[in-house]
Amino acid sequence: MCTGSCAKCLGGTLIPLAVFGFLANVLLFFPGGKVISNNDNLSAEVWYFGGIIGSGVLMIFPALVFLGLKNNDCCGCCGNEGCGKRFAMFTSTIFAVIGFLGAAYSFVISAVSINKGPKCLTGNNTWDYPFHNGDYLSDQALWNKCQEPADVVPWNLTLFSILLVVGGIQMVLCAIQVINGLLGTLCGDCQCCGCCGVSGTSVVSSQNEGGQLRPPAPVG
Repeated sequence: MCTGSCAKCLGGTLIPLAVFGFLANVLLFFPGGKVISNNDNLSAEVWYFGGIIGSGVLMIFPALVFLGLKNNDCCGCCGNEGCGKRFAMFTSTIFAVIGFLGAAYSFVISAVSINKGPKCLTGNNTWDYPFHNGDYLSDQALWNKCQEPADVVPWNLTLFSILLVVGGIQMVLCAIQVINGLLGTLCGDCQCCGCCGVSGTSVVSSQNEGGQLRPPAPVG
């Protein structure tokens, strides 16, 4: 597969993942699907915007760059065939690193929050983190420690798990584009072999000598 086509495929996959990550983080502001009266009672990790910034905003720009590589002019660099495409692939590598860091940020925030558990109203009528070192993950009976908001434990666990998976997939895809971009920078794109006159201009010139078109060769 050409490096440009590969990048376009990766970009098309990253767009919906970024949307999922963005929406998952937004839903975390409504624990149990309800509006909370005091925002200070939200889990601290929600305010780190892992899905909005890390898996969302910082992923949209690399994805758009990857999508544009397929149609990038590979012949527009001082007459040097493939130079423009090589520079574009190098630029995509930088954006892929940015996207990888954003996805890693979301991944780490999600992992920490899952291990820590949600902030909720406990039995002594205080808002706190009643779980320790992910103990609630293996013992669902501990979920009763959270009295309010209703269903906050499965709500946070589900959404942060989605962010964890999305961030992991995005990290893998961005890592692939780093390798793909480096290959495109060093070796060029397969489409650049003929886009600057090798397959187009040379064919025309071979058929056009002295301003006249050659008749087709007789068959047989």
